[in-house]
Amino acid sequence: MFYQIKSYLNFFLKSTNAHGVHSPFVYDFVATCLYDKKLYELYSKLKSFRKKLFQNNEVISITDFGQGSRVFSSNHRKISAIAKNAGITKKRQQLLYRIVQYFQPKTVLELGTSLGMGTAALSLGNTSADIKTIEGCPNTAKIAKNQFEDFQLGNIELHIKSFEDFFEKDSTVHYDLVYIDGNHQKDKTLQYFNILLEKATNDSLFIFDDIYWSPSMTEAWNEIKTHPKVTVSIDTFYWGFVFFRKEQEKQHFCIRL
Repeated sequence: MFYQIKSYLNFFLKSTNAHGVHSPFVYDFVATCLYDKKLYELYSKLKSFRKKLFQNNEVISITDFGQGSRVFSSNHRKISAIAKNAGITKKRQQLLYRIVQYFQPKTVLELGTSLGMGTAALSLGNTSADIKTIEGCPNTAKIAKNQFEDFQLGNIELHIKSFEDFFEKDSTVHYDLVYIDGNHQKDKTLQYFNILLEKATNDSLFIFDDIYWSPSMTEAWNEIKTHPKVTVSIDTFYWGFVFFRKEQEKQHFCIRL
């Protein structure tokens, strides 16, 4: 926790808002999408999706392939507690919805389904997109699958397996958007990034969750944003965005949300 507090103070001192951005592409993304204050009609569906999970007091056993939890001491957890304490926040769920709506990606990959709150935002942001989401825990995936069916999110393809097993058989040629929120270890994050680089196009966007989770995760983020194929990177503290637009000069931005 101390590391994150210290990191946020450093981030706050060097970050800016849209008016400090001198790239037209990034300025429009920040001003039109990230700072968009409109209340979209589908926010109500996202709210209902969350509410149903918050009211679910079923206890399940969790299989964790990542760094574990800072909130839970046991692998037996209430669905409601997972949703409230470890799921994507309302603000970031709405932000994810806006990002997909803004870029309209046709092929989307999510690493780390959990209970599906982020997946729902990806799905509703572009209902014609093909979304693949990967979850290693069968019990968590079962809850997410039930939610997708209950809310008629028909463009989601849920894979219950490790990320490594998924990549071995993944035949998708490219992904327009990748949301990585399933393993907060440096070596694994870099491993997935390098695999996915082969599936990135000029217009792809990769989103990395919890880039200040630990010093090693920040090291991974620093390696990613300086990679030669990455031209534009945006640090929002909680999320890191990377773009591969060859027409852009290499730039890095710290944006307060």
